[in-house]
Amino acid sequence: MIKNNKFYIKNLKQVVFLGESQRFKELININNSFGLKTTIVTSSHQSKLLPKKIKFRIFDNLNDDFKKFVKKNFVIENTLFCSLGPRYVFTKDILKFFFLYNLVDFHGTRLPLDAGGGGFSWKIMREDRIDCQMVHLVGEKLDTGPIILNEISIFPSYCKIPQDFEDYRLKKFIKFYSKFIEMLKNNPELELKPQQDYIGRYNPRLRTLLNGYIDWNLNSYDLINFINAFDEPYAGASTFLNSGNFGRLFLKKVHLHGGDSSNHPFMSGIISRHDKDWIVVSTVSKHMLLIEKVLNENSVNILDKLKVGNRFFTPSEKLEKSKSFEIDYSSKGLKKQKKQI
Repeated sequence: MIKNNKFYIKNLKQVVFLGESQRFKELININNSFGLKTTIVTSSHQSKLLPKKIKFRIFDNLNDDFKKFVKKNFVIENTLFCSLGPRYVFTKDILKFFFLYNLVDFHGTRLPLDAGGGGFSWKIMREDRIDCQMVHLVGEKLDTGPIILNEISIFPSYCKIPQDFEDYRLKKFIKFYSKFIEMLKNNPELELKPQQDYIGRYNPRLRTLLNGYIDWNLNSYDLINFINAFDEPYAGASTFLNSGNFGRLFLKKVHLHGGDSSNHPFMSGIISRHDKDWIVVSTVSKHMLLIEKVLNENSVNILDKLKVGNRFFTPSEKLEKSKSFEIDYSSKGLKKQKKQI
């Protein structure tokens, strides 16, 4: 609830998580340690992603049935509602008259600098090495609302692909969540800090199979960052080979390498050497790529089938399509893709 630009909850008794998290067990344990009851509400699509033995209720819409469920089971004034990437739309009326502004969102990047989706993939492409743990009030528009608490740190040097960044973030998030709950229990009011509306950027959602096509005309730094951005836990950045009927190929475990001869832009994508466990591939600039995994559409590493002189390439129509569709999800999964142009 809000009073005099401060956030508070009267005698916090319960926490309701809306959305999905792989760390629900740890979050529930934290709530238990503070004597708080936990309830998880999720959508039919996100329920498939939850860990086993986690109890939850499914609602695909914030409709009358959902409202009746909450009013029957919770005293809203004593309840913290936590948004963890849910697939719901929160209107002004729902926030004000139903949640009583007790709905907060835990955001994994800096706001308003990194609103939207795509999380760590965009950060890797931009070489953003700052982690931000943040909780803010949910506003009427996506990723708006004043900030309640935030902590920043530097990602360790070993963080290279999305899975590395996510593992680090989740460890920090568990500690951050515990600190936030302790503050709510011990402090009657927490000051709200407004987001600055004269800075910021919106990042659209990404879908690896649509957006992950490799443009071999990128310079070597942008190229390696793009490829890493779609590595584990995703399918991998993808391309094709102009020799052999291998279909779409996905690259993983890729490294930037400066120890071989110089390149020319026309050489980009050519396999110049095969060292059994990896291949050496030219780029438009001075660096080479060392690639350890080239997966086919059945996730089989076909590295041993590639030959020197083969060239990776991506048809221009694939690259154009990767930029011309908007990705969006509903409570039931991926929506029909919208063409932007």
